[in-house]
Amino acid sequence: MQLLTSTLRDWDRTHVWHPFTPMQEYNQEEPPIIAAADGFFLIDIDGHHYLDGSSSLWCNIHGHCVPELDAALREQLDCVAHSTLLGLANVPSIELARELALRAPAGLQRVFYSDNGSTAVEAALKLAFQYYRQRRHQPSERSLYVSLSQAYHGDTIGSVSVGGIDLFHGAYGKLLFPTLQVPAPLTYRIPEGFTPESYLAHCDAELERVLAEHAGEIAAVVIEPLVQAAAGILVHPPGYLKRVRELTAKHDILLIADEVAVGFGRTGTLFACEQEQVIPDLLCLSKGLTAGYLPLAATLATNEIYDAFLGEPEERRTFYHGHTFTGNPLGCAVALASLRLLERRNVLANVQTNAELLRGNLQPLLSHPNVGEIRQKGVMVGIELVADRQTKVPFAVQDRVGHRIALAACRRGVILRPVGDVLVLLPAPAMPGDLVEELCAVTLSSVEEVLGG
Repeated sequence: MQLLTSTLRDWDRTHVWHPFTPMQEYNQEEPPIIAAADGFFLIDIDGHHYLDGSSSLWCNIHGHCVPELDAALREQLDCVAHSTLLGLANVPSIELARELALRAPAGLQRVFYSDNGSTAVEAALKLAFQYYRQRRHQPSERSLYVSLSQAYHGDTIGSVSVGGIDLFHGAYGKLLFPTLQVPAPLTYRIPEGFTPESYLAHCDAELERVLAEHAGEIAAVVIEPLVQAAAGILVHPPGYLKRVRELTAKHDILLIADEVAVGFGRTGTLFACEQEQVIPDLLCLSKGLTAGYLPLAATLATNEIYDAFLGEPEERRTFYHGHTFTGNPLGCAVALASLRLLERRNVLANVQTNAELLRGNLQPLLSHPNVGEIRQKGVMVGIELVADRQTKVPFAVQDRVGHRIALAACRRGVILRPVGDVLVLLPAPAMPGDLVEELCAVTLSSVEEVLGG
């Protein structure tokens, strides 16, 4: 017998601690309790349908309850649900590693599995540190990492250390290891005394200066290629990623590409790195890897990095790092099915179509007095809301404008997840165009409800 909504809501308020959620406010509201899904819609316990406008926190690709993905899981369940990769292998993890290596930028042939985006980055940080200690030519002790301002790479201690969003990371300062930060190449808000052009030149100069001054100490530069997602869909200018790759190569520094949020088609190509012909040394994947079905992550590495970990057991060159569910067969099986579905249904072409639909349908917001900027790459969209368009002054935190617009959208049957006062629209790459247009229409009407026309 299905429990009453009131009972579940009471248990939710009594027992569940929700992530990234102001719980005092949450407990005074009545958000949907999701019980089922159908295609690109979530269905709550009372039968109401909601268009999944954030692709279930940026991981859903093909929609929910996809027959091909469901079948892959059921078939794997008939074989084995889980078996450790510590000293053993399993069929789906081998097949998936091969398919990822075939599709990734050339040279990324080794796949280390974990279970979420943070752990994919954490593994990359440790691999880079240990690589320099153990490489056969010019071994060195390097413990510094370089990241961008307003970076977000996850919530474990290492990934927080290379983060740069004070709201998320500030409280944990005393727990973190020291890192170097360079200014992100963003021009919506720039320091006094700069023009957009001169500020981008400054960002480039700072990147070059930091890498040159600390070349012998830096293990890696960590970057989200093209888009800093959790910072509010901050889009880098063309050529920046390529410039980072050129400078890291020049100074013998590894490049870690965190494609947890931007991978699997969301920027328009399977991997964002492709758009600037960049081959990183380490590539971090999660979220869309299983199309939003199960927790699974992968850190891809070059053979050069892998070779530094080879040796006799007594040499202790082993990478002593891992997780209980590393390479879980169920996750790997559904990831394989998702990769094949991406190609069979030509999802990347659909992303191009939907990117144009988003751009065109959101056009009316460009002149709204409280819309400071609309940022977009592929189907990743960030609409920055401000108290004053001319001065770019943000709304007061207590106004909760982004949250109120998300509530208005929810009443209209659309789920949005803003980042502060940046409305994030991130439809699943395979979403049909008519639903993308519905997502835009509800966004416009919800903005109008809260802020006026």
